[in-house]
Amino acid sequence: MARGQTIGLNIQLALEQEVNPYVSRELIFNFHYFFMRKFWFVYPAKALVFFPGGFGTMDELFEVLTLIHTKKPSKTMPVILFGSEFWDEVLNFDALVRWGVVSSLDLDIFHKTDSVDDAFEYLTSRLEKLYLSPKGLEQVKLT
Repeated sequence: MARGQTIGLNIQLALEQEVNPYVSRELIFNFHYFFMRKFWFVYPAKALVFFPGGFGTMDELFEVLTLIHTKKPSKTMPVILFGSEFWDEVLNFDALVRWGVVSSLDLDIFHKTDSVDDAFEYLTSRLEKLYLSPKGLEQVKLT
């Protein structure tokens, strides 16, 4: 265990509510409105990792995918869906392509994996390319 501090963006809900036990107690931020919580998820983020979840997770996932698809925000953010079996059973992205409501290129917005090592490799390689390479730094300066 790295023992680093973690931030929690908590939403006040009537049911199913408790703060993740891995969040540093002094870094819990409580939100009343979903849109403000989502804003603070996306605005400072360089990458996002989604784990299996319910309606709230789906809401946040589709909000992020829609923002990236429509180029809002202007920065590039790698997205990982962790737990392929869950995502493949719950969401049929290929059906969206077959029905013509999304492009097959839209499926490149995210990367599905079951491996911590693969997720780490994907994120570090994408983030190094975006923020440490001369071309990536040029793009960051422009946005």
